Amino acid sequence: MNKAVRVGVAVIILRNNRILLGERIGSHGANTWATPGGHLELGESIEQCAAREVLEETGLTLTAIKKFQFTNDIFEQEAKHYITLFVIASCHDNEAQIMEPDKCKQWQWCSLDNLPQPLFLPLINLLNEQPNFKC
Repeated sequence: MNKAVRVGVAVIILRNNRILLGERIGSHGANTWATPGGHLELGESIEQCAAREVLEETGLTLTAIKKFQFTNDIFEQEAKHYITLFVIASCHDNEAQIMEPDKCKQWQWCSLDNLPQPLFLPLINLLNEQPNFKC
């Protein structure tokens, strides 16, 4: 197992009682559904990371970002360990675009009552820890 614990930032973008999820490809968690997000870079605030990653991955510009929750995520098969910092955000009514086709197959607005499967491990852990989470 890689001895370094990485910090990820996951962005829950809310719109019309739905959250934006993308189908991951090519990395750990391939073929699972996840919020936009990525690695926190040296010297970057959590909010800066959230805004940068969302813009890079979806082309969307965030209008509000609020710190929410964190999860401790151990990817045993990939020998990776992350602390994932979740934020809740909103954005303008533009549609998400596939900006990184080597990392994401598609973006969809999903109801919490009908999430696609399988979900990315940090999102599973968040929903297990926050069973009453609502948009």
